[in-house]
Amino acid sequence: MICYGPAVLDLSDELADTYSEVFSAPPWNEDEETIRLFTARLQADSRRTGFRTAFAQSAVGIDGFATAWLTPKTFPTDRAYGQVAAQLGRRRVRELLIGALEIDELAVRPHARGHGTGRALLAEITADAPDARAWLLTARVATDTVATYRRLGWHEVTPLPGTQNGVVVFLAPDHPSA
Repeated sequence: MICYGPAVLDLSDELADTYSEVFSAPPWNEDEETIRLFTARLQADSRRTGFRTAFAQSAVGIDGFATAWLTPKTFPTDRAYGQVAAQLGRRRVRELLIGALEIDELAVRPHARGHGTGRALLAEITADAPDARAWLLTARVATDTVATYRRLGWHEVTPLPGTQNGVVVFLAPDHPSA
């Protein structure tokens, strides 16, 4: 199921529980404060241009979710964006990422992994990406996550020489530049 804009806020407590279960565990090991800030970040993110949330539910609740929005013309500098810009350079950021659908979060509870939940969430959230242009990043130390994106057909963007850092940038399988 997918919802657009602030309508997702009706699910914020359930999404926060999912986020906490997924990201408090290794390799993320996020602390209580970072997890608490997810709800506030969700409220702000829900107002971004093109914001949407895909989520999977079962009898036990939300099994996983993904959030995304359109990458703005002025590429952000907060969070991990500086690392992305350093690896890709200004020209490739503009060509590959600006105006594309940016997947910000993908969280699948442990009990729902290995059943296609992540694949389904990514397919649903990217279904109407502009010109099939979608991208995401993940931490390089999250080797299982990196391997999963590769297995799902996402394409790693090769860093410029000497710029590899803590993030890996992936383009969607159908991204025209992949």
